[in-house]
Order: sequence, then structure tokens, then C-alpha cells
Amino acid sequence: MELQGRRALVCGASKGIGRATAVALAAEGATVFALARSVDKLATLARETGAVPVVADLQDPEALDDAIGALLEAGPLHILVNNTGGPPGGPLLEAGLDAFRVAFERHVLAAHRLAQLTVPGMAAAGYGRIVNVVSTSVREPIPNLGVSNTTRGAMAGWAKTLSSELPPGVTVNNVLPGFTDTDRLVGLREGIAARTGGTPEGVLAAWLGQVPEGRLIRPEETAAAVVFLCSPAAGAIRGVSLPVDGGRMRSI
Repeated sequence: MELQGRRALVCGASKGIGRATAVALAAEGATVFALARSVDKLATLARETGAVPVVADLQDPEALDDAIGALLEAGPLHILVNNTGGPPGGPLLEAGLDAFRVAFERHVLAAHRLAQLTVPGMAAAGYGRIVNVVSTSVREPIPNLGVSNTTRGAMAGWAKTLSSELPPGVTVNNVLPGFTDTDRLVGLREGIAARTGGTPEGVLAAWLGQVPEGRLIRPEETAAAVVFLCSPAAGAIRGVSLPVDGGRMRSI
């Protein structure tokens, strides 16, 4: 993948897809800066991969500016992976306004600010990759994930708009995870089971019945797609949304 010498910022790197992405980028030779709120989990990741911990909250713009500004003093960040935990589930009409505010701050506003901070250095270096870990809901909204569906759609629109504004050599793309074996999925199926009177096992079985691959996707598989989009080999790919969902989506 020829990522030696590249500096990568991975958000939400303490667990799940973010952690798997940090591990995969480090394995390909990139210098990884792992951003999350969990000091302990980042310390473990650092010991295992050599990633540099960046403790920050995506909802705190000032702290984010300070943290990223310090990294940029040492040189450009060539890779930005926007990733963070999804909003809680539930019917759309039951969601309060604060739920939307928090989701937009963590996803759209944080991604936009990080792009503003990092793209100038990418442009000067002639190489930049922004990859957003979003959701298949940007094409097919998922029941009982109203706030998430709304926010993910906004992220996809933001990325597509940005893709036509970035200079040559700098790209932005989305990866759309399907049903992935993460802590978030466990929480979602438990919440659905509680609301519907079913069981988490029944919810999982119903989900897998929609997936031709017949299983949950591993975080490492999604991370592999992210790494490819970060590589020189993906230089002609810009503004796309790539599903990693085992074939669940029915849309073209």
C-alpha cells in the first residue's frame, strides 16, 4: 500500500472499526495518531502498535483545534479517518433536539473542522486521503435509527460536495459498514429486543437473514477497505460510498 512516511489521524480509535483501522494503517507503515477519549484504551493500542495517543473529544472544538494543531506543527497529516460512535437508536419522532445536536457535533461538524485543519497540509504535500466511516443507511435508512440515518445522510452529502472542491492528489470517500461485530451492534440489538419484547438472539438472526454472506462483518474487513482508500492505489477514487456489508443492501 506504500504508506511508509505517511501520517494518519484515526478518530474513534479506541475500539471497534476505528481501532482495527489504526492497527491496519500501522501495519502498512503509516505513523498513526489515534484519537479518542479513553486514555487507557489508547495506551493499550499504543503499546501494541506504536500508535501515538491523542486524547480529545470530538464535541470540544477548542480542544480539537489544540490537539490537531500540535500534530500539524511536526508536519502534515496525509490521512484523516473520520469515525465515531453512532447515536442511540429509537424512532425518529421520539428523538429530542439535543440528540440531533450531539450527533451533528460528533460527526458532521467535527469532520468539517478536521478537514479544514488538515487539507492545507495535504494539498501542500500533494497527497491526502479523507475516509469517513459512515453507514449503509446513507442509501437505505435503517429502522429505529432515525437520528443516525439523518446524520449519516448529512455526512454523505458533505463528503460528496467536498470531493469536487479538493485539489488534485487529495480525495474524500466513505466506507459504509453493514452489520459489524462491535460493541455498538450488541447494544443496538439489546435495545431493539427490549422495545419489541423479543430477544437479542432473535434480533441478530433477523439481521443475518438479510445478509447473503450469512454472518457479521469483522471490523478488520472494514478497516481493510479504509486502508485501500487511503493508499496510492485509490488515487482515482473520489466521492464514492463503498459498502462493506456482506451484500445486505439491495440498492445499486
